[in-house]
Amino acid sequence: MNVMNIMRSPEIRASFFCQLGAAAIGFGGCLFFSVPAAFVLLAAAAVILLIQFVPLSKRNEKIMKLCNNIDDILRGSDMVDLSEYSEGELSILSDEIRKMTVRLREQNSALHMDKQFMKEALEDMSHQLRTPLTAMLLVLGLLRDPGLPARERAEHTRELYRLLSRMQWMLETMLNLSRLEAGAVEFRTEEISVKELIKDALEPLSISIELKNITVRTEIEGSPVFSGDRQYCTEAVVNVLKNCMEHTPEGGTIRISAAENAIYTGITVTDSGSGISEQELPHVFERFYRGSEFNKNGYGIGLAFARKIIALHNGSLQVRNAPPLGAEFEIRIYR
Repeated sequence: MNVMNIMRSPEIRASFFCQLGAAAIGFGGCLFFSVPAAFVLLAAAAVILLIQFVPLSKRNEKIMKLCNNIDDILRGSDMVDLSEYSEGELSILSDEIRKMTVRLREQNSALHMDKQFMKEALEDMSHQLRTPLTAMLLVLGLLRDPGLPARERAEHTRELYRLLSRMQWMLETMLNLSRLEAGAVEFRTEEISVKELIKDALEPLSISIELKNITVRTEIEGSPVFSGDRQYCTEAVVNVLKNCMEHTPEGGTIRISAAENAIYTGITVTDSGSGISEQELPHVFERFYRGSEFNKNGYGIGLAFARKIIALHNGSLQVRNAPPLGAEFEIRIYR
């Protein structure tokens, strides 16, 4: 069986037949001069072939064993030992296989984590959508009552519009976040005035801010600017402001400050809410994070979306508590 395996190699097979042919020619030539010399030559050729066969046989055994080890690795075995190939001509190949094995295991672990994350994300999305959908069905049931007073009908219609708006925001944010993570978004780079950016970001939240009687104080030093995609950067700041607004009590205050230096352009947003617990602080930017208090008014994707946009603009988004009360978000866009 070993001989058959060795002879499968075209190079070894060609070398064997060349040596065999040379031995036959030498044997035939020696017969004209001396029969004993011819047989001595034949014996020497046989010994040389045997000497070559022994290391080739051992090499072939190692190769077959290495092939079996690779097969075990592909089947998911974690008990494959490649240390016996640390010396000799197979050491380089075994070292590369070891690197490949580590990489495959890392990729497999990452894929498993991604699969688990997608499963949990889908479960969270279905849960987040089910709640407003259930509320909408209840509101629609009330609106079907022909005797419903006009005032209550108007209130239920506003509530229905609010629920639909929140669902639309969540779905659009999830879609945009998925596109960003898939690298399917091409940013349009232009010079952005921070003053105009803050103004544009406050506009879609103005009604909600007014209904909660929240005071917005803006302090901008000079005329800070940075380069980026105006639309996406505006959405990032909107999500930060929206989060601060949701956690600011009625009659509270949101402070927005901005400045620039030689290293970065910074925007800081501080609310007057209850702040973030130390346990939840490291998880604020995690998508669909189920916080006991922090995400009770939201879906847990707005800040993840904002941080992704800022990161793709060579920036950072950080959060900390601002004593005595409130949370403080700091955006930095580096030059």
